[in-house]
Amino acid sequence: MSKRDLLQGKGIDWETATAPSLEDIEALAARVFRELPSRFRLCCENVVFWVTDFPDEETMATMELESEYDLLGLYYGGGVPSPPALRESVLPDKVFLYRQPLLSYWAEHNDSLGDLVRHVLIHEIGHHFGFSDEDMELIEESESPAEK
Repeated sequence: MSKRDLLQGKGIDWETATAPSLEDIEALAARVFRELPSRFRLCCENVVFWVTDFPDEETMATMELESEYDLLGLYYGGGVPSPPALRESVLPDKVFLYRQPLLSYWAEHNDSLGDLVRHVLIHEIGHHFGFSDEDMELIEESESPAEK
């Protein structure tokens, strides 16, 4: 059974299963992002998902983290989308996902890894663009996210 099957929820052989790799989390984030409502995705249409095991020292200092496990993800980028002519010279926005803190949180809770990554993406993007908690809750509760 491939890790892709594991991430898509197609049965788990716990005797041979390994923790998802950085690349697996990246692929999961890209898939989850594509399934979010289009009005939400448009806020950051060229977002890049960057997965590392932990936040770097600068991020930890800036965010005043006590532990490298305190942060699951972080949005880094510009504000409201700009006209196409201005976008060409700007680096893409990034959503950093921190693999070890995500896996640790996942191990301690009953959420699926996909649901956890979806929650982190919605909240990182939403907070960056000023969405209210109520807006983000509605997005998270949507039954068929890609259609809304």
